[in-house]
Formats: sequence, C-alpha cells, structure tokens
Amino acid sequence: MLTSGQRFKAALIATMASPIIAALAATLRWKVEGAGHLEAVIGSGRQPIITIWHGRILPGLCYFRDRHIVVITSQNFDGEWIARILHRFGFGTARGSSSRGGVRALVQLRQDLRDGRGVAFTLDGPRGPARVAQPGAAWLAGATGYPLLPLHFEANRFWTMGSWDRTQIPKPFATVALTIGEPLQVGDTAEPSVEAARLALEDRLRHLENRARELAHSSL
Repeated sequence: MLTSGQRFKAALIATMASPIIAALAATLRWKVEGAGHLEAVIGSGRQPIITIWHGRILPGLCYFRDRHIVVITSQNFDGEWIARILHRFGFGTARGSSSRGGVRALVQLRQDLRDGRGVAFTLDGPRGPARVAQPGAAWLAGATGYPLLPLHFEANRFWTMGSWDRTQIPKPFATVALTIGEPLQVGDTAEPSVEAARLALEDRLRHLENRARELAHSSL
C-alpha cells in the first residue's frame, strides 16, 4: 500500500513528465513494417496480446496512445507513476506483477480482451532479467484463444538509460522503426504449451529487433 506522500509524488511526476513525452512524440517519424499482422487480428474480430521488451515502453506509449490498450503495471511506487502517465495517454492499466497481484491482473486482462480491448505486456518486466520473457502473456493467450503479437521499436538516434532494461529514449526528430511479427497462437495453458510459446516469443523478438535496427537506419 502506497502512502499519501508517495501518491502525491507519483502524481507530480506524471504531471511533469506527460507534456515532455507528448512534445517528444510530436517530433518522431515512423517506419512501420508488418502492420498487416495487427490489422488481420483486429479484422478477425479479436484483439491482440501485444508483447514488447520493457526497454521500449516509451516509443510504445507514443505510437499506441489513445487506443485504450490495457497494460500491466506494478503495484509499487514506480508502477503508480507509470500508470498515471499511461492513463494520460489513453491506456488502461491492470495493477500487478509476477511477484504481487499477478493473478488478479491476468483475470482483469482476460475480461478486457472479452470486452474488445487490446492488452500489452512488457515480457521481461518489471525487474528482468532483460530479454527473458515471463510466461504471463503466453498463459493469457492459451486461456483466451487471443493471439500473441510480438513487436519491436528501434530509433535511429536515442539516449540509453543505465537501468537494468537499458531503456531507449528516442531523441527529438528521430526516426523510429516498428516491426510487427506474425501472430502466435497458444493452444492451451498446459506448462509445455506456455513454455514453447515463451521461447518462441523470445526468438521472434530477437529477429524483430534486428530487422527494426536495419529499418531505422535505412534510407528508405
């Protein structure tokens, strides 16, 4: 449970950071590859379970703003101010993590999908290790029949934070490449099915990252 002081501080961070993020987002240029995969999922009458690495939250926030996508955020202080920023950019949140409140958050996400809202996971969050997928997204896909949609953002000019996830912050007027992979179905919630999907996501995201880096720096 957060103290009133922590909630006030989280609100202050969100109030200060949100206009800065919005101003940055307005300068970014985008190259998108694989948009047809996202369109095909929505065209089928379903919603995607979007999966990205934790270090690419910021460009994801800019690109998918105001689409009512629901994101898991931790119940700690960091999760509080992140949730407040997400709300300002038109996202919903489910509060929980692998260590606290995770089951409740997954139940909410299951209902959000049924209600026609897409959901998103930072696969290696909230504390890592980096580039190692946690099983929650794959389990949700197996439980609902909705497809996993792996994607990656990469900027041609950026700052890198010293955090565990090496968060990438695009510089103003950078070009950001978004590569979207083929949807991945998970047949059930049995441990072998979830583990196979988890490993497949890691593999697909590696390929998408390499392709996004090429696209971001290409002259096309």
